[in-house]
Amino acid sequence: MQRVGLTSLDGVQLDAALHRAPDNARGAVVLAHGITVDLNEGGMFVRLADQLAANGFDALRFSYRGHGESGGTQAGVTIAGEVLDLQAALEYARQELPGPLLIIAASFGAVSTAVSLPWLRVDVERVVLWNPVLDLRRTFVEPELPWGTDNFNRDQQRFLQENGFLLIDGEFKLGRVMFDEFNRYQPAEDFVRDTRPALVVHGDQDSYVSYDVARDAAASRANCDFHTIVGSDHGFDSRHREDEAIKLTVDWIVRGKRGEA
Repeated sequence: MQRVGLTSLDGVQLDAALHRAPDNARGAVVLAHGITVDLNEGGMFVRLADQLAANGFDALRFSYRGHGESGGTQAGVTIAGEVLDLQAALEYARQELPGPLLIIAASFGAVSTAVSLPWLRVDVERVVLWNPVLDLRRTFVEPELPWGTDNFNRDQQRFLQENGFLLIDGEFKLGRVMFDEFNRYQPAEDFVRDTRPALVVHGDQDSYVSYDVARDAAASRANCDFHTIVGSDHGFDSRHREDEAIKLTVDWIVRGKRGEA
């Protein structure tokens, strides 16, 4: 694993890590993390990247702006900015890594991924979403699940209007501009319209992001596989369930590369 530096199109410096396949790589995978975390995704992305490299795929992890060691501020994070960050990671992979490209996006990383799908080139051949945020209104603006009602209730939204930010889980500053974007973007629609091969993995006890929304989007989309992590909350809530998600994802990518799926 080697650290690399990326620069987003608006000049923000992004922290990144590259895991190289030991021999000639058969493709490159960009890993897009969720909100409030970083390129490690709680350690899960490190293990995923190692497994991808062991199976012949270069893996590029990066931290979105305002996260981890990347530039920018938490309150200044926007969906539009994260789209630029994802584009920077993909452009680096195109220039520096051989073979076709794939994206694996976890949770909120699915937002920038899904809304980018209309302009992603054909060299991005496959997409994997883990417990994806696909309905911003139902997750944040009019939250339906416990995590959302704790963090984005009326008191929190009032605090946002008065102070310009609210705190997610008491520690991550989400700014007014991003909250306004929640009413503008429709990631589920962009995802459903896309036709490249896709895999969605979601826990059926997710208390953060709707399992039903993800399942319905996968069912409405052409060329999409859906896998349930039975009994799992958001982010795959045990080492066993994390390993299940990693294994089935890597297996799906390897089978697809061999033309068996």
